[in-house]
Amino acid sequence: MREAFNLDANRSALLEDQLLKRLEGEHARSQTASTPAQQPKLTKLERRVMEASWACGRASIREILEAFPEPRPAYTTIQTIVYRLEEKNAVRRVRKVSNAHIFEPILPPPPSPIESNYDASPLASHDGTPADGARLRLLDEILSFFGGPKPMLTQLIECGKLTLEDVRGLERTFEQRAGS
Repeated sequence: MREAFNLDANRSALLEDQLLKRLEGEHARSQTASTPAQQPKLTKLERRVMEASWACGRASIREILEAFPEPRPAYTTIQTIVYRLEEKNAVRRVRKVSNAHIFEPILPPPPSPIESNYDASPLASHDGTPADGARLRLLDEILSFFGGPKPMLTQLIECGKLTLEDVRGLERTFEQRAGS
């Protein structure tokens, strides 16, 4: 029995080489699978659907649609865009409830201009902080995405990002600003 496992030096070296090549190939494949893929190019509407998806987390097409401010696109429009995003590997189906599929975003949200602090950005002043005009434009865009300040604050309260103490602090700030 022991003789069956005895290999000559050439055959042993050949098997070792084949094994190393196979292991290197598997390692290379696993690394390419684990490196993040380049983000696909998104149309304006696809980007808006992704923003709604990031805001909702796991959501049905109806819930994504409801995240849009009035006037909302048609349900079938959002459905088509979600299916396109699924093909682009931007969202995936995670489960099915009755006839509704639940989707979640795969792509992470891109860093905002405020987070990235690019000095060369036209949105930034000389010290790297966002210019007032850029900050106001960004704020207007965020508010329009949520349908105004009240729906945005409601969303922040519902998801636990805005506490009662935060609201009281905002009241003090509002009173100070109104008094001056």
